[in-house]
Amino acid sequence: MSLIPLPITEPVQRERTFRRNSIRARLQQSPAWMFIVYVSFSSFVVYSCMYGYRKPFTAASFDEVRLFGISYKVVLVISQVIGYMLSKFYGIRFIATMQPPKRAGFIIKLILVAWSSLLLFAIVPAPYNFIFMFINGLPLGMVWGLVFGYLEGRRVTEIMGAILATSFIFASGLAKTVGKWLMVSAGISEWWMPFAAGALFLGPLLLSTWLLDQTPPPNPLDIEQRTIRLPMEKKERNAFLRRFGLALAPAIFAYVMLTILRDFCEDFANELWTETGYRNSVDIFARTSTITSLVVLAVVAGFFLVRDNYKAFRLNNVIIIGGFVLAAGSTVLYHLHMISSVMWIVTASSGLYLGYVPYNCFYFERMLAAYKVPGNVGFLIYLADAFGYLGTVVVLLIKEFVKIKYSWVDFFTGMFCISALAGIGLVLWSAVLYARIYKKGRI
Repeated sequence: MSLIPLPITEPVQRERTFRRNSIRARLQQSPAWMFIVYVSFSSFVVYSCMYGYRKPFTAASFDEVRLFGISYKVVLVISQVIGYMLSKFYGIRFIATMQPPKRAGFIIKLILVAWSSLLLFAIVPAPYNFIFMFINGLPLGMVWGLVFGYLEGRRVTEIMGAILATSFIFASGLAKTVGKWLMVSAGISEWWMPFAAGALFLGPLLLSTWLLDQTPPPNPLDIEQRTIRLPMEKKERNAFLRRFGLALAPAIFAYVMLTILRDFCEDFANELWTETGYRNSVDIFARTSTITSLVVLAVVAGFFLVRDNYKAFRLNNVIIIGGFVLAAGSTVLYHLHMISSVMWIVTASSGLYLGYVPYNCFYFERMLAAYKVPGNVGFLIYLADAFGYLGTVVVLLIKEFVKIKYSWVDFFTGMFCISALAGIGLVLWSAVLYARIYKKGRI
């Protein structure tokens, strides 16, 4: 007698749907602090885990190999950044048109592609494996927009965004610390280390992505105060650029400088710490990045207290300029022997991120609300990021192929000071143009 399989698929699916909707319903009815903690924690862990597939390799030196006459580590950094940059250009359309129900699935798929490329990086011998670092960067560049899509358009976006933004300060140090530990303590080679690091982050990534996907959409009061957030097709994107393009351009150029600085600080932190006397310090990355994270979080998390969207948008400019001043000022003090190398790097990094973080969380969020644009932050972040990483690639190539003798300390000194001078002027120029648009709209 043959057994007829029980039709369990539909009941199981209904049970899963019930549980999912139950979590969302409870989040909708929960106190604001509970909602903030839940969404902030899950988004923080998701994006921190992404760094476990992007940054551990930068804790290695790859000194035994050279390619095209330059350091192999630099080749790997350039390869990954080019992939990441192309991802940002593609993401301008991809993130702008993303439908919310598809976000979680894409996060998982993109991370798995990046992890698979690290396996091939370990298997294929150098110098032929640099192509897999390029492939690694292609999917990872789109994760930020997918994650931030769960947070934008809410009255408490600033708090959650500030916590999420500290993930790429904290997680960069954590990823390099994990990579260094795997090589120094676990004896894993620098070629297999990136893949092994990814394995450690996989479980937390899957769980936190599922938790984040339970986030309910913005409620009517959120929409009233921050405008509705909708996918932006080509017509909407073009209309936005016609209205704001001239004011947006100098702001993006300032962001390009911050992105270049931030990428060099992350990718060559090992070389900078080695040059300043911390070659064998395994935990220096995590310790200093944690301090920077707390400083940035303390400054920017209070943005949600500013209810007026236009005032908050203008306040972003003050914070960004302050970040430039802090980075350049601490650099000058270090060269005057008034502060230590640790104090310099921590303070300059804090200034860098005080300028960088608003663009990724608050600047465009409050801009859309202040000018009542029914779009989404993802389009604007990816527009800025695409040119930011293009700038990183250009500076990397110039640095390697224009032969000038300098140390890493000298390189970062010049970058901090030049970026501050130019960045402050660009931010002020952009602020004036935005003010004219706002005034014209109120007439």
